[in-house]
Amino acid sequence: MARFQRHIFVCTNERPAGHPKGCCREKGSEEIRAALKSGLKQRGVADVVRANASGCLDACEFGVSVVIYPEGIWYGGVTLEDVPQIIERTVLNGEVIERLVIQDPRYAPSKKQFAILPLPPKKV
Repeated sequence: MARFQRHIFVCTNERPAGHPKGCCREKGSEEIRAALKSGLKQRGVADVVRANASGCLDACEFGVSVVIYPEGIWYGGVTLEDVPQIIERTVLNGEVIERLVIQDPRYAPSKKQFAILPLPPKKV
């Protein structure tokens, strides 16, 4: 089995000031990635789910942009307050959080619920 079953890519791209699309970094993407990493570790799944910093995901106008693979779920406008729900509802329970889904059809997620990630045994 592959080391990671799921990847959460968080755009940490930085565009020049005043760029019309904005940039995810100025909207707090680094802090969101750090919170995801911490939350995954607290839930005991950091060895099978990875929160990755990403360069531009070409969705900065919807930023902070996050994509979860292998499911291809694109979230936009993500805030620190959304992180616990992303971990609990999407990563652990396979639910797409509709209010976070980027509504542009280029980023449309699969509407099906994906397999629930089994929690690894607790390390003693």
